[in-house]
Amino acid sequence: MITVLGTGLLGSAFARAALKRGDAVNAWNRTLDRAAPLGKEGARIFPDAADAVRGARRIHLVLSDDAAVEAVVKNILPAIEKDSLLIDHTTTSVEGAVSRTEKLAAIGVFYQHAPVFMSPQNALDAAGVMLLSGDKNRFAALSPLLSAMTGKLAWLGPEPGRAAAMKLAGNLMLMAITAGLADAGRFLKSEDLSPADFLPLLEHFNPGASVAPRATRMFTGSFENPSWQLDTSRKDARLIETSCKRANIQLRTLPAIATEMDRYIKNGMAAKDWTVMGHELPEL
Repeated sequence: MITVLGTGLLGSAFARAALKRGDAVNAWNRTLDRAAPLGKEGARIFPDAADAVRGARRIHLVLSDDAAVEAVVKNILPAIEKDSLLIDHTTTSVEGAVSRTEKLAAIGVFYQHAPVFMSPQNALDAAGVMLLSGDKNRFAALSPLLSAMTGKLAWLGPEPGRAAAMKLAGNLMLMAITAGLADAGRFLKSEDLSPADFLPLLEHFNPGASVAPRATRMFTGSFENPSWQLDTSRKDARLIETSCKRANIQLRTLPAIATEMDRYIKNGMAAKDWTVMGHELPEL
């Protein structure tokens, strides 16, 4: 029997997927109405998280933040069975993940932070990615249990906070992509095109394919033999800025990027690959 604590979009999807696999599922949510629909699908709904975890072999936390995790863990500790596995899928701070791992280990509670890159549909389909770090033997022991929940289960290293850090770094990338898409839409409007006109381009041009090679250049310091010179990328940024200014459309992200480009150009890096912006400069 498993327990899901936190039945928002992702937690509910995890619970439904477990029910489809034939697991007995207990569920709790701070707002009980959000857990109620799972009761009609076969889950046992509890108004108290401590009651929901009694007798559970696995307890999955799918909560909002560090404070919520701390509060729920404090409440359920007296009710957790000795051999229960506490798996936390909440996106939390690195410090919080490390602190909880250490504190709970000291009192004999099995706690594993396992954040995910998964939409609710991914959770229903057992797709997406689940991240773990810490003791590799623990990862090996959990793999058969957690693999059924996700498309890919990734161990990222022995440091207990590494999964939390990589989850946040990945989310930062998603934020940057979304902000870039928003500015791309604004630029297209400046040229009397619909942002939706960008979609057919993605059938031929996949920006995501450039992420890994550019990250490799950036994080290994390989800025010579450029594939796109910094001064050339700055020229392209200037063309976009000019078009938007003419149309009285305000870009949100590109001005900050252009300012960074100008800093690096001023420091004599105009002819290097534009990923040189990953190189740390002294503040001007």
